[in-house]
This record gives sequence, C-alpha cells and structure tokens, in this order.
Amino acid sequence: MTNNLEYYKVFYYVARHKSLTMAADELAVSQPAVSQSIRQLEEALQVKLFIRASRGVRLTQEGELLFYYISKGYEQIVLGEQKLRQMLNLDLGEIHIGASDMTLRFFLLPYLERFHEQYPKIKVNVTNAPTPETLQNLKEGKIDFGVVSTPFEGHASASSVRVREIEDIFVAGRRFMSYKNRMLDLQELERMPIIFLEANTSSRRYMDQFLQQNSVVLQPEFELATSDMIVQFALRNLGTGCVVRDFAQEYLDTGQLFELRFNKIIPKRHFCIVTDEKNPMSAAARNLFALIYENKEDGAGMQ
Repeated sequence: MTNNLEYYKVFYYVARHKSLTMAADELAVSQPAVSQSIRQLEEALQVKLFIRASRGVRLTQEGELLFYYISKGYEQIVLGEQKLRQMLNLDLGEIHIGASDMTLRFFLLPYLERFHEQYPKIKVNVTNAPTPETLQNLKEGKIDFGVVSTPFEGHASASSVRVREIEDIFVAGRRFMSYKNRMLDLQELERMPIIFLEANTSSRRYMDQFLQQNSVVLQPEFELATSDMIVQFALRNLGTGCVVRDFAQEYLDTGQLFELRFNKIIPKRHFCIVTDEKNPMSAAARNLFALIYENKEDGAGMQ
C-alpha cells in the first residue's frame, strides 16, 4: 500500500470524472500534477489503472476493482466530514444530561425548551437520578454535564458553576395555625410531627447537619421519597414538612400552607452545573451550557 493517501484522492476524482482535466479542476491543481499522482500510484501498486479513451480516460479492469473499494472509503470520509460540520453547526448531535427531579422541574426545563426551539435537530437525553448517581455518571463519562443541588462532594476533575439560589423551608397546614406569624426557636421543631425526605438524599443530609449544628435532633414522623409527597402530607395536616420553597410555593400563595419562621436563618443553597475536564462536552452540550450560564441568576458563579 502506498503511504501517500493523496494519490487515492486523485485516483478517485479521475475515475469519477473519467478525465484528468476535470479532476484537476475539482482538486484545484494542475493537470500535470494529477498525471504525476496517478503515475506514482500505478508504480506503487505495480498495475495499470487507466487507459486513454477518445474522450479522457477509462479504468482498466484492475482500476475498476480498486475504484469499487476506494470510492466507498472516500465517500464515507466525505460523509463523515459533512456530519462533523453539521454537528459543529448544531444541525446534528446529542446532549446527555444528568438531573434530579427538582433541578429538572424548577430549573432546567425552560432552558431545554428554549434550546430545542433554536436547535430542533439536537437530541437531548436526560438521565433522571439523585445527586450521587449523577456525579458518578459524570465521572464515568456517561453524561456531558449534571445539574445538582448543593451540598455535594465532587471528584478531583469535576468543577461546578452556581446557576440558581434555592431555599429550604418548613411548611404546615391549618392544624398548626398556632405557629403562624410567630418567631420560633428551632428547638420547637422537636415537639412537632416532622415530614422529611429519606435519609439518603443530599437535601436531607444538609438539613440534618444544619439542625445538629444548632443542637436540634429530630425523629421524623414520616420519611418520604419525594418533596411533592411531603407537600401533600402537609396539606393533610399530617405534620410539618421540610421542602425547597419551589415545591410549596403554589400552596403558600393560596394560603393552604404557611411557612414557619425561625430566629435562626437556614442558609440558602444552590443549583449547580457540574462538568468534568477529563470528559469534554459535545459541541451541542457546550452551547446549552453557554445558554444557561449567560442567563443564570445574578450573584451565581464559579465554585
């Protein structure tokens, strides 16, 4: 096999056009350069590939066999370049994102909607999983980036960008009206039936840590899998629920639930986009990331 693949490119165009002149025009080289390339290819392969015809040239039997295989390979290369250009121009491609129910519902969806309107040919795959699984998927290169809530423990090559502030609150219904509009000590939570997320969630671990720092130890009456269910339990007066404000906002606005006020402020948290420098994002994912970052809340930034 010749080491100069350019000879095969010239061979392909001469065979396709059956003309040295037309091949030279398409390749933007001189006809003698085309003739020289064909001659060197024939010498390398020790076979005659073309013979002169009344108009141009035609393939020999050996040339026909070679063209059958070369044309497939060259056309696949051209197709590959076209697909690559489409991907870079966002006319083709995929994005793989990891997100929890909360980050998807209360942050990511509007951006996905806007991105899809701009780039309808990009396929978006969302892996719905809790923060630890999302971070593991990122480490293994299964996703381009993850959208998670703080706090979390990233790996060495991970970096994160804060994109939105979130707030944990305690909410209750009419059974607990005696606590409404009062400034409470956190210790008063110990006398209430509490509705929490399951212990293996990052939100639950965050709240447990905050309460322990303030000498408050709670034994929840209910431990549920989703924040939506916490809100539903609170609406039925089964206890005081701890949720991110977004989940309860509708019912706070209508007065079906109220927010408990404490003399100790619960520190706010953030939604973050987490990336891994060892696993570069696709072109489409980079554009979605840029769209989100350019429209993130004021005050959010790199961690």
